[in-house]
Amino acid sequence: MDSENLLGNGTLSSSSSESEKGKGGLRTMPFIIGTTLSLSFDIHNLNESLEKVASYGIMPNMILYLMQGYGMAIVEGTKVMNTWSAMCNVLSIFGAFISDSYLGRFLVISIGSFSSLLGLTMLWLTAMIPELRPSCEPFMLDCSSATAAQLAVLFISMGLISIGAGCIRPCSIAFGADQLTNKERSNDVRLLDSYFNWYYTSIALSTVIALSVIVYILENLGWKIGFGVPAVLMFISAVSFILGSPFYVKAKPGHSLLTSFVQVVVVAIKNRKLSLPDSLDQYYHERDSDLVVPTDSLRCLNKACIIRNPEAVSKPDGSVLDPWSQCTVGQVESLKSLLRVLPMWSTGIFMIATQAALSTVQANTMDRRLFGNFQMPAGSFNLVIVITVLIIIPTYDRVMVPLLAKYVGMPRGFSCRSRMGIGLLFVCASKATSAVVETMRRNTAIEEGFEDQPNAVIHMSVLWLVPEFVLLGIAEGFNPVGQVEFFYTYIPKSMSSFAMALFTLQLAAVDIFGNVLVSIVDKGTSVRGNESWLSTNINKGHLNYYYALLACLGILNYFYFLVICWAYGPAPEQKLEALAGKKEEQIDYVELPTS
Repeated sequence: MDSENLLGNGTLSSSSSESEKGKGGLRTMPFIIGTTLSLSFDIHNLNESLEKVASYGIMPNMILYLMQGYGMAIVEGTKVMNTWSAMCNVLSIFGAFISDSYLGRFLVISIGSFSSLLGLTMLWLTAMIPELRPSCEPFMLDCSSATAAQLAVLFISMGLISIGAGCIRPCSIAFGADQLTNKERSNDVRLLDSYFNWYYTSIALSTVIALSVIVYILENLGWKIGFGVPAVLMFISAVSFILGSPFYVKAKPGHSLLTSFVQVVVVAIKNRKLSLPDSLDQYYHERDSDLVVPTDSLRCLNKACIIRNPEAVSKPDGSVLDPWSQCTVGQVESLKSLLRVLPMWSTGIFMIATQAALSTVQANTMDRRLFGNFQMPAGSFNLVIVITVLIIIPTYDRVMVPLLAKYVGMPRGFSCRSRMGIGLLFVCASKATSAVVETMRRNTAIEEGFEDQPNAVIHMSVLWLVPEFVLLGIAEGFNPVGQVEFFYTYIPKSMSSFAMALFTLQLAAVDIFGNVLVSIVDKGTSVRGNESWLSTNINKGHLNYYYALLACLGILNYFYFLVICWAYGPAPEQKLEALAGKKEEQIDYVELPTS
């Protein structure tokens, strides 16, 4: 990844170069990486491991706090968690937009740090002050309803944490790279490589610690200390980041891709009554641009780059005079390239739609003793996914790829689409395994006479849950990596950093999909007084049926993926080989079949 793509549109103007002289460098890394490490202990933000394990990192113990502390049913609590996660991911897009266009990364990260700190403090106070939550026994055995004021405090704390996530997530890695791209230094590439290694190492390390140590504290020392520790760490994070301010290189905000996309849509709507011209000279393009005419696909967007008034189009330097009335061919094609990947992007929504909160409730009813008196925290099973990913990715790269190259004639290993498909199949296997294990757990609970005691611990080892999480980890090691490669193939180089933002949008779509599915299943299975599959008393409910439904939906999603692959046709590199047999070339735009 080159620094130009990574840094996006933040720039250092020549007028500010003198003020930035002597700033940046490795001395700023303890402040920035330390912020990342502390941030990952944040209750909501355990989803920063390898930029791939995001959906599994949301704090699973929060579902228990909502059920035990606020008397929420399992369906209601799951919806709250999904909505919270969706807010974090959607606000990340707005955080990137505000940073790129108006405030700059330093100010946005600072705002996010203190917003997260305030939100975590409020969440900690809900555990410390009994009046801020209803009087409730575990699992709603005897529970009063939460008042509007109590819920307001809870949701405001979650909202502040979401704002913090939206400000910090999209800016932290790029802000760190800003410090290492000073033109006075000649070893920028080596420094950036070192920085990326340390950055992702810190994320992986913080995720492991968060899913083990912090979850253990929450379960064994209670919510008061469990919420207090992340609040203290966030305080240290925010203060340390601000203390490093005099040493930072602070890139000025530039032009946001999101703004560019909106401009194309707005101008295309303004010009909707115009006919597409026959002359190529009637399309506006930037000077020295290789793109002088728009492609034929999505022709409605081509109207955004039609020249309506040649005299009032551009400034003397060739830039557009009014970007809300005239767009360039490059802008139009950039938006098209994004729209072209959305069908394949949609196939990953189900892939990362997991049942993490429900698995935590399951684990809480099982024998979690591993050795001696040590019990594995119910919320630590996402750690199995993280460890599996950390094993499967280097194993594939160092072992499987050489074997595929030697014996199958695939020098680069599986294609990106093949990796995506393999990941989707492992998801189906994971859901099916979940259904089998839950059937065993439920039958054991009923046989032991705990049908009416959902908080009772049955004589069944929690290690039965490990296989489904291992399968999810394998899926995570194949599908998202394949998606990244696919996006980089179909998206121009100038937008390569935007490819990662698609995952943020995907996570938000996952949470919305999860809420809709949970609501449909709950209402559909509880008609005529029947016990809902997603009953708060999981011993009376049928989580096994729900998991089986997820497995069936996963199979349907896989066939949908195959249809999408067919619609895209051969991969770009296959097209190039078929045309000329030349060496693989880098292409900016790939046309989809118009049939």
